[in-house]
Amino acid sequence: ASNNPDHQKHFAPFTPGFKLVPFNDIHALEAKINQNTAALILEPIQGEGGVILPKAGYLSACAALCKQHNILFICDEIQTGLGRTGHLFAIAQEGIKPDAILLGKALGGGIIPISMLVGRNDLMTVFTPGSHGGTFSGSPLASAVSKAALRVLQEERLVENAQTMGTYFLKKITAIKHEAIKEVRGRGLLIALEFYAEKMDVATLCQKLATAGLLTILTRGNILRIAPPLTITATEIDQAHHILENTLATTTVCSPCH
Repeated sequence: ASNNPDHQKHFAPFTPGFKLVPFNDIHALEAKINQNTAALILEPIQGEGGVILPKAGYLSACAALCKQHNILFICDEIQTGLGRTGHLFAIAQEGIKPDAILLGKALGGGIIPISMLVGRNDLMTVFTPGSHGGTFSGSPLASAVSKAALRVLQEERLVENAQTMGTYFLKKITAIKHEAIKEVRGRGLLIALEFYAEKMDVATLCQKLATAGLLTILTRGNILRIAPPLTITATEIDQAHHILENTLATTTVCSPCH
């Protein structure tokens, strides 16, 4: 379903029937829907796309459009779900309940790979025992680990911590002044710094930050993404901010970057 070349290479042929629609463009979405449309799948906040936040009212409009045309509204919360954005699910903060949610990553507590589909009762009863199985489906170990991870998420109030610490972290980063920074954005503990392409080699910056003790990742374009553990403390955020600010201060602004 992805249009990312890195995710397409070596994986063809692809499942047919997917139509790509620009994020945050409700008119483009409506124009693509026809009598054969089965579902809309989207990330409430685009992760690999560069931490792109939805415009006010966009997700509600998507949900309303799906209801109007009787198509499934499926939210991919593999990156944004389970507390990452300061809410259990990113879509919940919009007051929307989709037909189905995709979960993974944090579901395994960082210990074991597991993913799952959560949906309405009438949707989930389509799957009968044995109808959707495979070699590693229903792993007892992965299931036990995920249940333990969900308990920790709740008992240690990690969703609330992501909200509080995310607000603090975003405020600290937004205060950094550097001519190469184009925009800072985020929600909860999913934060991005977008740089001007002609002024910063973000891949090199990521390497310099890692050497200094701060792990970040380069995502789409010239965007630096920061997604720390939900257990992060204010002291650790202060350390991360110090590393980021010092590294930027000692990084030469390039023109052009190669």
